[in-house]
Parts: sequence; structure tokens; C-alpha cells
Amino acid sequence: MVMTSKHVVCPHCHSVNRVPEERLGDGPKCGACKSALFAGRPVVLDHGSFATHVERSDIPLVVDFWAPWCGPCRMMAPVFEQAAARIEPRARLAKVNTEEQQQLAARYGIRSIPTLIVFRGGRELDRVSGALDARSLESWIGRWT
Repeated sequence: MVMTSKHVVCPHCHSVNRVPEERLGDGPKCGACKSALFAGRPVVLDHGSFATHVERSDIPLVVDFWAPWCGPCRMMAPVFEQAAARIEPRARLAKVNTEEQQQLAARYGIRSIPTLIVFRGGRELDRVSGALDARSLESWIGRWT
């Protein structure tokens, strides 16, 4: 029997970990910092950690590009938070504050917020703009997991 593994980026120290695919749901810990690889909540990314999560992870990464002044962003935040707990380890959910990370927002052509982008293997697979309810969010993410 061939064991396959996935690269999973730690949400705490951003180290890349190799985890056997069949053990993803068993509460794996980071080899570097010993923290849980899946915390059940979105990871906050900045310019320094973004590339590692996008390029090095083998599980889909769903990024919410948002801003603190955005009403629809604030409305969707609890839905996104709850989705992270239900969706991990099939996908990692992350947030990028476009006010603090303007270079990332510009690089990905974020013109309206919230905008959600799903990445896998360093490539953008899909994006959607506007706040989503829980069912729509999980259905959209489910297409990529």
C-alpha cells in the first residue's frame, strides 16, 4: 500500500509539514513549534507568510480579502470563522486585511471586498466577490476540496 502525504503549512510559525493524507483529521502537530496544524479558525496572513501558504500547501487555501471598515466584510466574518472549524482539514481558510496588506490586494487585483480566492498548488482556481451566507460559502469551497 502506497502512503501519500500532504504538505501543510503551520498557521502559527508558517513551517511546512509533511502529513500522511489519512492522518490529516487526527489532530496533527507542527514539527517545528508543536502547535496544532488545524486550529479550527482562519489564519491571518501578511506579505511574509502569504507566499508560503499559497505556494507550499497541498490543501486548498481559501483567502478572504477584507477591510475593517467594510460592512459586508464584518457581516461575513463570523460565517467565515465558523466555516473554518467545519472545513478543516479539507481546506485552510485565511484572511488578508487589504488596508494593512495593500501590495497583496494590488497583486491580486482586489477591486471590491470581501473577495474570496481559492488557491491550490500556487495557482488561483476561482474567486467570488461579495459576502456569502454559510451555505453558499461552504458549497463554493466544497467545489475545490
